[in-house]
Amino acid sequence: MSAERIDPAELSPAAGFSHAVVATGSRLVFLAGQTALDGDGRVVGGASLTAQFERALSNLLAALAAAGGAPGDLARVTVYATDVAAYRAHAPELGRIWRRLAGRDYPAMAVVQVVRLWDEAALVELDGFAVLP
Repeated sequence: MSAERIDPAELSPAAGFSHAVVATGSRLVFLAGQTALDGDGRVVGGASLTAQFERALSNLLAALAAAGGAPGDLARVTVYATDVAAYRAHAPELGRIWRRLAGRDYPAMAVVQVVRLWDEAALVELDGFAVLP
């Protein structure tokens, strides 16, 4: 995939995301929402937003890898959080987790607060799509 990340000067500085991603490739991969579920279908990480985020991102990247993609192929990710204030408070830690697992080529992203997620114990869910070569 070829990805051009665009962050126009007239918009606020992009930190931890890209304002736009122009992707060219031959395969689109749509990634279902991933929470902190383990292989047995249990939410792990307890009440720790950072632990749940790390597992949810790992799950998203595992699905992407199984489809033949890599973190740099991500064009769009949406984060659904049950508490955006807590998400913002933990943003530096979450950014370090993202960089360790997915690198610094950020996709276009949004964070959306939701009342709850499918798995009641889940605090965060990530979905997205990728463009593969």
